[in-house]
Amino acid sequence: MLFLKKSTRFCLLLLFLTVSARPLLAADRKVRLGYFPNITHSQALIGVSRGDFQKELGEGVKLETKVFNAGPSVIEALFAGELDIAYIGPNPAINGYIKSEGQALRIIAGATSGGAALVLRSDSGIASAKDFHGKKIASPQLGNTQDVALRAWLKRNGYRLKEKGGDVEVIPLQNPDQLTLFLKKEIDGAWTVEPWVSRLVREGNGKVFLEESSLWPRGDYVTAHIIADTKFLKENPDLVERFLRAHVAVTLWINSHEQETRILVNNEIKYLTGKSLSDDVINDAFSRLRITYDPVRESLFTSAQWAFEQGFLGDKKPDLSGIYELTILNKILKENNLAYIGE
Repeated sequence: MLFLKKSTRFCLLLLFLTVSARPLLAADRKVRLGYFPNITHSQALIGVSRGDFQKELGEGVKLETKVFNAGPSVIEALFAGELDIAYIGPNPAINGYIKSEGQALRIIAGATSGGAALVLRSDSGIASAKDFHGKKIASPQLGNTQDVALRAWLKRNGYRLKEKGGDVEVIPLQNPDQLTLFLKKEIDGAWTVEPWVSRLVREGNGKVFLEESSLWPRGDYVTAHIIADTKFLKENPDLVERFLRAHVAVTLWINSHEQETRILVNNEIKYLTGKSLSDDVINDAFSRLRITYDPVRESLFTSAQWAFEQGFLGDKKPDLSGIYELTILNKILKENNLAYIGE
C-alpha cells in the first residue's frame, strides 16, 4: 500500500509538472476587445454582432468584449491588464501613451474620420465668429478630442476662456446632458460628435454653425482608431493580424453597403443601450462620417499640439513618434491591393 501511495503521488506530480510546462495551446487563447455603442465604432458593432472577428480569429480563440462609454475608462482597463485591443478616440490614446511613457499602447489602425461639429441653439444670438462673447458652449468631456478642438478654435478666434479671465465659458458635459441643457436654454451650443450633432439639430432644433471638417486638410481628421496593448501586440502578432483582417474586411463592406450598415449599427445600438436612433438622426450622422482603416496620422499630431498648448499634456511637449505600429495593417492592405499607409 505504501508503495502504491508513493507511486500515485509521483504520477500526480509528474502530471502537474507536464501540464504546467506545456506551451499555450490555441484553446487557451483569447482576445479581449473594448468599444463604445456609438456609430463612430461601427466596425466593432458590426464585427462583433455578425461574428466577423470571431470567425477570423478561428476556433480555439475566444473573443471577449466589453462595452465602454468613455475613453479614460478604456485606458484604465488597458493599464489594469483587462484589455488587449480597443476602439477609442485620439486624445485618450495620446494621454494613455504619455502617462505610460510610451510603453502601454500602440495605434494599429484607423476606424472613423469626421463627425464633429459646433451646434448652436437657433435663438443663441450667434451669427458669426465675432458673437461668442458671454456665451456658454459645452463639450463632451474635459480634455477630450472635441473639448480640445473647441478650445483651440476659440483661441484662434481671439477669445479667452472664463476660467482664464475671459468671458466665454466652456462647460464639459456628458452628451445626454448637453441635449437636456440645450433644450432648457442653459447652454448656447455644443462642440460634439455624432450622433449627438444630429440629435441636437433634430431634437433640439439646433443649427450646425461649424463642421469641424472645414478646419482640416481635405476635411479629414481622426475621430476613432484602434489601439493595442503593447505586450499583447508583441506576444500575439498573429491574433492582431487576424483581428485587423476582419476590421479591414468589415470596413470595406460598410463602405459598399450603406443602408444595411445603418440598419445593423442602429440595431446593435438598441441592443446595447436599450434605445435606437431615429432614421433621420442616423442618416444625418453617417453623412458626416467616413468609415476607414486609415488612422489619419497627421491630424492626431495636430490635436496633440493643441492639447499641449492648452496645458493638458504637461509642461514638456510629448514625443509621439512611437505611438503608431502600422506594419501589420500595411501587410494586409498590400495583400488586398489597397493603398499603403505611411508609418
